[in-house]
Amino acid sequence: MPRKEKVGLVVSAAMDKTVVVAVENRAPHPKYKKIVVRTRKFKAHDEENRCKRGDRVRILESPPLSRTKRWVVTDVLEEARTP
Repeated sequence: MPRKEKVGLVVSAAMDKTVVVAVENRAPHPKYKKIVVRTRKFKAHDEENRCKRGDRVRILESPPLSRTKRWVVTDVLEEARTP
């Protein structure tokens, strides 16, 4: 079975070697057909501490690294824009 892959936005990079990634899922409501946005947060391992808040990243499923960390950052797709 292939490992799952998700793309999301880094919402927190305060921990050492760990980032929190928010992944949005947009799907129509079963009855009303309006697009509903559901956001889920995942903790992901960032070995080099290269991610910062606002980056768009790709994460890959992995064996458990800690009690809550089960994902690894594979690459940074887009850097956060700083004014």
